[in-house]
Amino acid sequence: MAQPKPIDDFGLWLAAFQQPGVLAELGALVACVALAWGISGALRRALAGPQGGQSVMFGQRLLDGVLFPVLLLALAYLARTILLNHVPLAVFRVAIPVLIALVVIRIGVKVLDVTFPGAAWVRPLERSISWVAWGAMVLWVSGLLPVVLHEMDQISWKVGNAQLSLRTLIEGVITAGAVLILALWVSSAIEARLLRSVEGGELSLRKAVSNAARALLMFVGLMMAMTAVGIDLTAFSVLGGAIGVGIGFGLQKLAANYVSGFVILAERSMRIGDNVRVDNFEGRITDITARYTLIRSPAGRESIVPNETMMTSRVENLSLADPRIWLSTVVSVAYDSDVDLVRGLLVEAALAQPRVLKDPGPSASLSAFGADGLEFTVGFWIADPQNGQLGLRSDINLAILRSLREHGIEIPYPQRVVHMKPPAA
Repeated sequence: MAQPKPIDDFGLWLAAFQQPGVLAELGALVACVALAWGISGALRRALAGPQGGQSVMFGQRLLDGVLFPVLLLALAYLARTILLNHVPLAVFRVAIPVLIALVVIRIGVKVLDVTFPGAAWVRPLERSISWVAWGAMVLWVSGLLPVVLHEMDQISWKVGNAQLSLRTLIEGVITAGAVLILALWVSSAIEARLLRSVEGGELSLRKAVSNAARALLMFVGLMMAMTAVGIDLTAFSVLGGAIGVGIGFGLQKLAANYVSGFVILAERSMRIGDNVRVDNFEGRITDITARYTLIRSPAGRESIVPNETMMTSRVENLSLADPRIWLSTVVSVAYDSDVDLVRGLLVEAALAQPRVLKDPGPSASLSAFGADGLEFTVGFWIADPQNGQLGLRSDINLAILRSLREHGIEIPYPQRVVHMKPPAA
């Protein structure tokens, strides 16, 4: 794209904007804005749906997304091409650089927001992108950009066999940033598509594919960025060998965790949402990353377990084949109690709880002859262990206590018989 001719005199600016063709340019620009606004709104209603604010192309408002400035830039280029042969351009010489800067800012901001939601370092980076984009726009419009680039070319130094300059370095950094942002954008789109409306094992498998796709895209983007800077990638062969030796010795645990993470996600032996017990810690798997698995207990505590531990130690998966689990509670009654009546009351107390499954239903069995009374074990099945077990057990015990008291069934106290030897004659 051709650079605009420098306008050194501010009076020439005013003269350019006083030409009769400026009104035609303004009208064309307003028409472009209206058309881009209408197309963006129609596409948002047709494609984005209720989650439009979570995507890069569609924001909470039309101006928040990337689609509106991109459409406006394309329409402005079209209008500029049509008007170029009819009127001298003044408005579009300023509008085009402004729209390019706006597109760069919106893409950078939205991609970072979607990829790293809530990260503290995202806002300063977004402001840096804005300053760079608007600064480049001002230099371009004022005609100082070629002068600044020429001066940057004069500042150079030699690194090995390569001759680097300040301009090459800055252009390489900008290219690397653009390539990495594009890679993040594509990986975020792939992740959003893969993780849409899936649960359990499908969620774990698709998360593994998403993580692998993001890592691959970031690696390819980094290689392309380094090539754009002018760095010879063959020089990294020695570094790659050193990294391999480091992984083989000092980083083998870390490498084992990463490999175990991909194996867990691929095999689906443990999935997001499963209830597991690892080293006497029981809870629900809330996330499986490349290095560790996050387990949250019903009490709210979270355990970060390295993936290698999940692969090499004994793990009880309580919901791999069936999410239903069996729970029990023990009740003691007096020896003279009606056994059949007690069993019926215990089953009724368990069935009264909505979380207890009707099929298979609860059962009450005479499990032991205790020292103080008859011991009954009440067993029942639930299908939502992630909602906790202690509260349900407490509700069932309270219902059992009320039922036994209403029917006059005694819950015996501990009793001991003491034999006293008579004193010696």
